Amino acid sequence: MIVTLILVCEIGFWVLLAAGLALRYLARMPRTGVAVLLLEPLLELVLLVVTAIDLKNGASADWKHGLAAVYIGFSVGLGHSTIRWADQRFAHRFAGGPRPPAKPAYGRARTVWEWKAAGRWCVAAAVAAALLQGAIWYVGDSGDISSLRAWQTKMWLVIGVNVVIAASYTLWPKQPPKGQVQ
Repeated sequence: MIVTLILVCEIGFWVLLAAGLALRYLARMPRTGVAVLLLEPLLELVLLVVTAIDLKNGASADWKHGLAAVYIGFSVGLGHSTIRWADQRFAHRFAGGPRPPAKPAYGRARTVWEWKAAGRWCVAAAVAAALLQGAIWYVGDSGDISSLRAWQTKMWLVIGVNVVIAASYTLWPKQPPKGQVQ
């Protein structure tokens, strides 16, 4: 049931995103579009509540509960930037908005971009790890929490990889090819 709900939440995210942007730009109803977009966090709230109820009703904490925590964490950390990304492209394509800015290719601007991206991924993984820790405390000594601990380890790996990537752009900034102006 949890996996099905995660899939429903993911599909719901994209449906609400498309509906909100369509209302905002195609139907020229910006307030209604924003209201629809603001419904998206409710999906994660429902998933969190259902997962907690499932654990309270005696389900053993397994990979599905861990996946739910990770999904919620990634929605928190990456959801806003995903919506902003889609909004810029939708506005450009359907409402005559400006062309979305391209990812900087070189130098300090690229380094800053990489650190911001790493920050979003780190927030996502940290929220997921915190939710997993909450689930571990909730289950307590009464159940097997090894699956939740395994998900936590993966989240710390996500943080580590993103920090290493961003740090590499700080230490060795990408330079334009010779002869090309930055």
